[in-house]
Amino acid sequence: MSNNLGITRQGLDLALSLREKYLASEPPVILDETHRLLMPEHLLNRDIDLQTYEDPLPLAMVASRDPDSPMSIAAVIRMFSSALSTPLVTEVFSMLGETSKHAVVKQCVEAVTESAFNPEVIKKIRYKATKFVVISRSRYTEALKNNLKFLMAGQIDASVFVTEFFKLSEAGNLRLDIRKRLILGLLTSDKIRPSIKFLFLENLECLPLEIRRDIINEAINSPDKPNLEVIKQELAWLKLELPPNRVN
Repeated sequence: MSNNLGITRQGLDLALSLREKYLASEPPVILDETHRLLMPEHLLNRDIDLQTYEDPLPLAMVASRDPDSPMSIAAVIRMFSSALSTPLVTEVFSMLGETSKHAVVKQCVEAVTESAFNPEVIKKIRYKATKFVVISRSRYTEALKNNLKFLMAGQIDASVFVTEFFKLSEAGNLRLDIRKRLILGLLTSDKIRPSIKFLFLENLECLPLEIRRDIINEAINSPDKPNLEVIKQELAWLKLELPPNRVN
């Protein structure tokens, strides 16, 4: 339960945990058994109960530390309902414009505070934030497609392509099922050089465990091809290194 400061002990613990995750370049996850990545759409959907993420301190941590501007602005939007709950929370909210690395967060916080939390202003900003998330994701997706074209045309270095793939898919909050499908397609493609595939295997640890497990299993079970033999051998070793499945 929140105290007269408007925060909870659980919220403080989660905020500190998020701080460590961001320092380790790990994305925040939903607090349930799925361990799915927390997405801007989750934060923008007021019908979803995000449990401890409803506390203003974790939201403030996401708004100020997340490298992805759609995630940060979505956390700010989520804080609207609690920003006036106590003087402390109001002060934390007003400081986000200074502590966040994203200009869009500063503009949002300034607009809301200068309007004295006018409901009409909040409504407009919430609508614009939703559009901003959609547009940002489409831009990152387009950049991924262009990089693949450059790779096939020999206009981008393989290591740069792989690095940018993981950066863009993370920054654009590309859905995990789509990331899995893209990586599987690249690993089993006849047109992608083995050296590039090995670079992807080296970066699989950037993905949540269950997604890694799915990619490895599905790639191993894909139809046998001469150019996949070495990749499948490496995948078999990676599979052995995975932690065992949890028993429910």
